[in-house]
Amino acid sequence: MRMRHSHCLLSVITQAKVHPHICASRKSRVAKGSTVTVEVDVSFSSFVQVVLLGACPHVKMSLLADWLLRHSVVMCLLLHSLVLMTFCFNHAATSCSKNCYCSESENSGKTVRCSNLQLTEIPQDIPNDTRRVYLDFNLLTTIPANAFVGLSHLVELDLSHNELSQLEPGAFRGLGSSLQFLDLSSNKLVHFNPDSFEGLRARANLTNNPWHCDCNLQMALPRVDLEPVSLAGIVCQTSDPEQIGVQGLAFLLSPEIDLCVVMKRTTDVAMLVVMFGWFTMVISYLVYYVRANQEDARRHLEYLKSLPSRQGKSEESSTISTVV
Repeated sequence: MRMRHSHCLLSVITQAKVHPHICASRKSRVAKGSTVTVEVDVSFSSFVQVVLLGACPHVKMSLLADWLLRHSVVMCLLLHSLVLMTFCFNHAATSCSKNCYCSESENSGKTVRCSNLQLTEIPQDIPNDTRRVYLDFNLLTTIPANAFVGLSHLVELDLSHNELSQLEPGAFRGLGSSLQFLDLSSNKLVHFNPDSFEGLRARANLTNNPWHCDCNLQMALPRVDLEPVSLAGIVCQTSDPEQIGVQGLAFLLSPEIDLCVVMKRTTDVAMLVVMFGWFTMVISYLVYYVRANQEDARRHLEYLKSLPSRQGKSEESSTISTVV
């Protein structure tokens, strides 16, 4: 076959006396800086053997470099895939929640704003390193249990101006050690469930809710660890009993109000009924016992009368003394 090559191929051919079995050619004078065309009656495999034997060292190095390049491309692709996977996992943990606006600063950390988005559920893709979440002016109706588990750095949570009517037990579980402020104002919360605020020591805004004040509320307030000033936001819209007159009053600021008074009275009456029943039962048992013993004594006396007189007198006297 006909080949074009540089001075290296010419060197191989001119050194045919060193490798006479490889090359057979015609030498031609080469002008300086020109390209040489040489006919070589050598197969391609023989040419490769010449290269591998070191006839052209830089050609050998070129093939070696090509081999390394091919394998390095594979290694590069694997490394790139690993870096891409790491970036994706990190992006999933630190990226912003869908449709929300995120910002970050050195002082306040990451903030996620999901305000006024017509949301009906708590977003599940809030980054774990978020410190402030704003979910105000949405359509949330309930906060399920463990809704914010994983947000261990959260210091502020705004749930105001929603349609919240229920906070399930454990709704804020996992936020007790970090959360500093919780805003639940302007919702539709009626009943106060202390299990919903499990472990929270934050300051909460509970104003502008239609709270129903009853004995359950009075008994629940001492069970929560919220800052005391937070409970001042519970203003009674309805109450039980109604005649107490706490509508429109902050329950915490009216310590003289006792919403359990009716329950206490009911309990007192129930206790009196139970005590009267117990007393009646005891009296009835005593009367029965006395009557039963009197009947036995009468029968015993009749039996003694039927005995001989002497023996009867002695036994009669002993029986009478025993009865007395």
